[in-house]
Amino acid sequence: MIIYKTEAEIAIMRQNASMVSQILAEVAKVLKPGMTTLQIDRLCKTIILDNKGIPTFFNYRGYPFNICASVNDVVVHGFPNNHELKDGDLVSIDLGITRNGYVGEHAYTFILGEVEDEILQLVKVTKESLYKGIEKAVVNNRVGDIAFAIQEYTEKKYGYGVVRELVGHGLGRSMHEDPQVPNFGKRGSGPKLKENAVLAIEPMINLGSKDVYTEDDGWTVRTRDGKPSVHFEHNVCIKRNKALILSDYSIIEAAEKTNSNLNTTYQSANVERAVAV
Repeated sequence: MIIYKTEAEIAIMRQNASMVSQILAEVAKVLKPGMTTLQIDRLCKTIILDNKGIPTFFNYRGYPFNICASVNDVVVHGFPNNHELKDGDLVSIDLGITRNGYVGEHAYTFILGEVEDEILQLVKVTKESLYKGIEKAVVNNRVGDIAFAIQEYTEKKYGYGVVRELVGHGLGRSMHEDPQVPNFGKRGSGPKLKENAVLAIEPMINLGSKDVYTEDDGWTVRTRDGKPSVHFEHNVCIKRNKALILSDYSIIEAAEKTNSNLNTTYQSANVERAVAV
């Protein structure tokens, strides 16, 4: 059952989504080679607690950390650890905060240093595909319209692998509500979108094959061919003419540009501006 939110509830969720964006911006300011993802986990936990929030991920279905830190061929759900990050790494950070009974959670992929052009393109296209999906997140469209837009842009246009086993989802008092929001599918299929449904739309796109596997820890998902994967995620509220994006990548992007360790050459200035409210 899809749970529709009141305007007051949406305001709370927007505050929480914005807080997640602010935390990701703090990560963007300090991320560098030699840092560990466990250090990032501790930083994010501190900021969440300082802002009177609860780390949504911690102990969710037994998950033992405050963030997911997925590096290179890890698609999602990577455990923070003490391995030092290095130049050329792709680092996806996914985290959530619960305040006033509602969840905000989304993800962003950072590039440390210099990478090959094919990696830059993968990051750029995955980020762009998120907004292709968001453009379809309006009243009277269907979930399949979002899914098709993402798949059409990434898989059919560029030949990337679109992960099937993991999908986006509804968001509210729980981190995972109905409906499921795949990144692949048919136009006109799935539940009809109605005003004030809140979704987490999150393309997970592989440079190579779509095939993935889960490690023995029961969480870490990797590409089966060992090629890189990229993950971007926004919190989005369905509206009549244009989706309301509750999270805010602009502050993350601004923070990235202050950190010489991060590669931002892939960024397109016009990607977000067309649909952000």
